[in-house]
Amino acid sequence: MIPIPLLAPVIVWFRRDLRLTDNHALAAAISSGRPVIALFILEQGNDGALPYGAAQAWWLHHSLSALSARLAAAGSRLVLRRGAALEVLQAILAETGACALYWNRRHDPDGISVDSAVKAALRASGIQASSFAGQLLHDPSRLKTGSGGPYKVFTPFWRALSDGGEPDTPIDAPSHIPGPEQFPHSERLEDWRLLPQKPDWASRFGETWTPGEAAAQEQLAAFVRQRLGRYGQARDFPGLDGTSRLSPHLAFGEISPAQAWHAARGAADGSDAEGVAVFRKELAWRDFSYHLLFHNPELATDNLDRRFDAFEWRDDAPMFDAWTRGMTGYPVVDAGMRELWTHGYMHNRVRMIVASFLIKDLMVHWRSGMSWFRDTLLDADPASNAASWQWVAGCGADAAPFFRIFNPTLQGEKFDPEGAYIKRHVPELSRVPAKYIHCPFKAPASVLQAAGVRLGSGYPGPIVDHASARSRALEAFSRIKASSP
Repeated sequence: MIPIPLLAPVIVWFRRDLRLTDNHALAAAISSGRPVIALFILEQGNDGALPYGAAQAWWLHHSLSALSARLAAAGSRLVLRRGAALEVLQAILAETGACALYWNRRHDPDGISVDSAVKAALRASGIQASSFAGQLLHDPSRLKTGSGGPYKVFTPFWRALSDGGEPDTPIDAPSHIPGPEQFPHSERLEDWRLLPQKPDWASRFGETWTPGEAAAQEQLAAFVRQRLGRYGQARDFPGLDGTSRLSPHLAFGEISPAQAWHAARGAADGSDAEGVAVFRKELAWRDFSYHLLFHNPELATDNLDRRFDAFEWRDDAPMFDAWTRGMTGYPVVDAGMRELWTHGYMHNRVRMIVASFLIKDLMVHWRSGMSWFRDTLLDADPASNAASWQWVAGCGADAAPFFRIFNPTLQGEKFDPEGAYIKRHVPELSRVPAKYIHCPFKAPASVLQAAGVRLGSGYPGPIVDHASARSRALEAFSRIKASSP
């Protein structure tokens, strides 16, 4: 056993929980009565790779800056280190003589693997290593079906989650965090070079987003006050300001799902009841994705429906490139992909449309789309990203059937009838009348000329014919159905 000095400090290891409010690991560390060292490790694999896409690296930089300021206001500071988690922790424990390590649990396979190894190694060295819940509404290892297995369908999962009672009431942020006599050395955030340099492709992210716990709380309060009541109807229309816009804050743990759940409580019995119910189900879908990932660690790589292992995917780099650049000739698809590139975000309804287009119209593997989203979405989440792409592809749990193929023109007409969303993100179509905004390829030449649009030079014509592409995809699916045992 390592001898513990009288006032040996304890360490709180921050990860995707970059907040002081409702942070159970931090609260437990303070309750120990010992000095607290707040630590963030920029974890790197053996190849130097980071567990963040390029867009999320931008968010991480600003979120860590915001967390550092909040800690300073509470009399503490944030220590930054980078490297393999266990090596960094062993080094800082030796430097400080810390006697305990606290963290909030991760539920993705890589995180679980690292945390299990850390806990085993530290406990073997006589260091207390304690982990806490709070990143989800439920513990994915405990919620089971009647037969004792994991849930594969959302509706019974939601019923079981609801029957388990309300999440614990969020705990307040500490007003003061006792620090050690001397803090260990910290690396400089700027030296991590998380922000893009030349070109600065994230230059417009700040127009839409403000990372950090304070901004997350403000966003949550504004949503409950202004948009929650109409959330059930408005959330499907990308031209409206109808969503919560909380997903990046949840992805980085700047607010907890319990905070979001309880923030809506006051409206649950009033005129906003429908919006509250739908919003809470969306929080539960996030939990369901983690439930799937926890019980299926290969969710990001392998089809849950193994029939799709034989599906005839197409390796078409020019088509994939057109999709990523928002140049498919289908305006709602292109608007979504350009919103993603410009703002690091895409409306959820449009995410389903662009995913269906890539998988079923272009027959490009869902993993290619998932990887692109991982690198470009500010709210990229290992569970939701994988589960959602498998859902659209029809090969996941509780998936939409493969033959549910979105018609991008009809989807645009239904959910963006006046083309407000398209005109916002595809400016070359801003003068096209609503009648043709979703199908400029059907507009008379005189209409296009009046709108200043030249198909094929300024804006492309469709890169595939949807009807033909749909037939091709269904034929490919029929072949794997026919070959299934």
